[in-house]
Amino acid sequence: MSNHLKLDKMDFLILDILQNEGRISNAELARRISLSQPATHARLKRLESSGLIRSYMALLDREMLGFEMLCFVHVTLEKHQPDHVKNFHMQVENMPEVVECYHVTGDYDYLLKVVMRHRRDLEDFLVDKLSRIAGVGRVHTSVVLREVKETYALPILPEAESKAGGS
Repeated sequence: MSNHLKLDKMDFLILDILQNEGRISNAELARRISLSQPATHARLKRLESSGLIRSYMALLDREMLGFEMLCFVHVTLEKHQPDHVKNFHMQVENMPEVVECYHVTGDYDYLLKVVMRHRRDLEDFLVDKLSRIAGVGRVHTSVVLREVKETYALPILPEAESKAGGS
């Protein structure tokens, strides 16, 4: 977030509503926060142009689309030279199965969240794609048995204020 962007309680309320209801109309958003539609629209445009609101998107149900497997893959690089790291980043960015990738601390260098349709797809991904990237030393895979909690909403409002803003 930009150091120049000052957020007030109303901005946080707008952000909280939008991250849970991205398709809400400006009129309904204005009604919910008790602000005029032009004032709400101006605040929203400021939040978007600042880069604080990065994108709007539809969240899809991966299982309904046939992606039965969700896995976390820990990767350790053999060498941490800039060219190996850059190559790893480029390769992973071009793998559609990888939906998230993080450079992490601890026993591994990277944590990848991957989706697969079947066990064989996971095997092909691990053997034919990931382990063939130059510099990949160790790979450890965990298959998700059950998703206990999945959210993309940030806890930006105290619980009581968040509930008060709802319908």
